[in-house]
Amino acid sequence: MSEFHLDRARVQRNFARAAQTYEQHDALQREVQQSLLERLDFYLESPARVLDVGAGTGRGTALLKKRYPKAEVIAVDLALPMLQMAKKHSAWLKPFQRVCAEAAHLPFPDHSVDVLHSSLCFQWIDDLAALFNECARVLRPGGLLVFSTFGPDTLKELRAAWASADQQSHVSRFLDMHDVGDALIAAGLRDPVLDVDRYTLTYSSPTMLLKELKGLGATHADRARERHLTGKAHYQRMLAAYEGMRVDGRIPATWEVVTAHAWGPPPGQSRRGRDGGEIASFSVDSLRGSRRRSDPSR
Repeated sequence: MSEFHLDRARVQRNFARAAQTYEQHDALQREVQQSLLERLDFYLESPARVLDVGAGTGRGTALLKKRYPKAEVIAVDLALPMLQMAKKHSAWLKPFQRVCAEAAHLPFPDHSVDVLHSSLCFQWIDDLAALFNECARVLRPGGLLVFSTFGPDTLKELRAAWASADQQSHVSRFLDMHDVGDALIAAGLRDPVLDVDRYTLTYSSPTMLLKELKGLGATHADRARERHLTGKAHYQRMLAAYEGMRVDGRIPATWEVVTAHAWGPPPGQSRRGRDGGEIASFSVDSLRGSRRRSDPSR
């Protein structure tokens, strides 16, 4: 699996700062959200609890509540200001709850979630094993995990433009679909299905793309980034290189989107723990029942 590490505090800070501006720049996010909702058609039950992990300003959470009006729908996000903005999407007749928490440390009991939904959040978690183990833990057996995340071709033009200016890290990296699929299987999640789509957005100038990334909170968060300010000369070289990529007078930006779903494992199926060992989970009732059957004194 590709090795990279994110600065969690920086990720949290970037999105907290972007709470007020996020919905001015989220056209792609809305498109991906609509596509992701179609995957919910695979789930034929009536869910009791639905999580929206990385809910941001809550647009997607409101759509989940509209789809499942009788369910307890919960918006989960690392950035408290995002959840504060989400309140406006929580309708009086169809309210949803808001919980500030990390995707890899969900404050919910084992096997308590029927549908775990996450749109364009998982790319900001660098420990896929911890992330998908947590998804497997909270999902009920047969519960649905459905998510989208960015793939490695995302912002390839911006990355190439910076590479022509210097050899430092300026653009966040994202994991390949195969790494994501392997992590899903390792966590014990069942029958994963992954697809890749590529979107090309165009801008009047490179600076408009950079403004959008900042407005979304989707700015560079790798620990490998330079700690000091980028020099003006390097920045100008990057802009000049990007200008050379114009197509029909516009600046292109590729967004590779991985969309996936998988199912919660049955009781007792082992999954890998954070220390590399295997964990098997059973209900207390099933353990008590097996003990009664095997104890000759009863």
